[in-house]
Amino acid sequence: MTFLFCSSGQELPADILSIPAIVSNFNLHVIIRLPGGGVDSPCKAYILITAPETVKSTTAKINRNMNVFDGERMKIAQVSPLYESVPPRLYGGTERIVSYLTEELVHQGHNVTLFASGDSKTSAALVPCSKNSLRLDTTCLDPIPHHLVMLERVFSMARQFDVIHFHTEYFHYAASRRCGQAHVTTLHGRLDIPDLVPLYREYSDIPVISISDAQRVPLPWLNWQGTVYHGLPLDMLPFNSHGGDYLAFLGRVSPEKGLDSAIAIAHKSGMNLKVAAKVDKTDWDYYDSKIKPLIDGRVVEYVGEINEEEKSTFLGNAAALVFPIDWEEPFGLVMIEAMACGTPVIAYPRGSVAEIVKDGVSGFVVRDIDEAVHAVKAISSLSRQRCRNYFEERFAATRMAEDYVAIYEQMITDGKRPPVLNMGHRHH
Repeated sequence: MTFLFCSSGQELPADILSIPAIVSNFNLHVIIRLPGGGVDSPCKAYILITAPETVKSTTAKINRNMNVFDGERMKIAQVSPLYESVPPRLYGGTERIVSYLTEELVHQGHNVTLFASGDSKTSAALVPCSKNSLRLDTTCLDPIPHHLVMLERVFSMARQFDVIHFHTEYFHYAASRRCGQAHVTTLHGRLDIPDLVPLYREYSDIPVISISDAQRVPLPWLNWQGTVYHGLPLDMLPFNSHGGDYLAFLGRVSPEKGLDSAIAIAHKSGMNLKVAAKVDKTDWDYYDSKIKPLIDGRVVEYVGEINEEEKSTFLGNAAALVFPIDWEEPFGLVMIEAMACGTPVIAYPRGSVAEIVKDGVSGFVVRDIDEAVHAVKAISSLSRQRCRNYFEERFAATRMAEDYVAIYEQMITDGKRPPVLNMGHRHH
């Protein structure tokens, strides 16, 4: 065991493996690389020290206002959109995932700060950035100013965190590029929009995370840090071993979600369909002209938006979830929610579906209405227990958080790894 000294007199014990010298009285930027992490102090020159497992308990005496990452406990900022609370009261896939991730990170011992709407509920430290979530706030005419105020708060506190994790798409790119802190953005939306190409040509250096491999296809040249599938708490949606006698549609009423196809599947298969979905303002014309005439209250029942407590009954009592999407869905959270209940999924092979549904185990991947009708008739051949087991193996919140932590650690290491001075050639 040898010692390194910073010019301020701070003493850092470490087992020096790669530097054959004891350096003292020099203004050094010292990083101790422990297994899975490191400690960074903001000085001027650089030395990289690698410590073996036996030094994992080593402590560093550093100034309290410095950020410390000890390889196990991190200071993490989670930045959520403000459209829904965290978790949402009703619909809201992104904010729901932010909630699951935040709570699991806290459970794993990390120090988490959540930037979200003021009506959010979390065990993390909450920085409220709007009084209420914006989508259902009748006094909110423009959500953008609220998000800009939130980002100002994030960046004013940036030095308090080891890593900042954004879920706000591209709003923050200009500022995060200049903030000097480790940051990463999970892209929750679709990327097959031409308007995004010039944006991402400009910001191709911004580190991003995909929620499925299929999501990357339109923009494969982004600075991808990894793919992290969504995950749910294992105790959130109870397993239902019996199911029921209706098909379920859960989500949003819009042309790309395929509710019209789901209704056709129900009629042709002879099974009732229950629809739990929200209608955004932009989709009211579509709902009134295309969907409302098909809702007869007998074969097709519209139950509206449902909350988290109602979801387990709605999905668990269904024979199957129908997911006949007509777009490149980046993930499709409702698929794993159904599988958590043991309810298989019948889905079209667009976007992430082939990555999420295991054909013949957790559901059927079908190409059209006729194949979907055939799949409905074959639902009884699937084991609801195997469907639940598949969910637990691949889509638990614990696994999701661990995947994100691995990316955080790599980003902190990459962002703070300095050039190594060739100390072996120094004259003494």
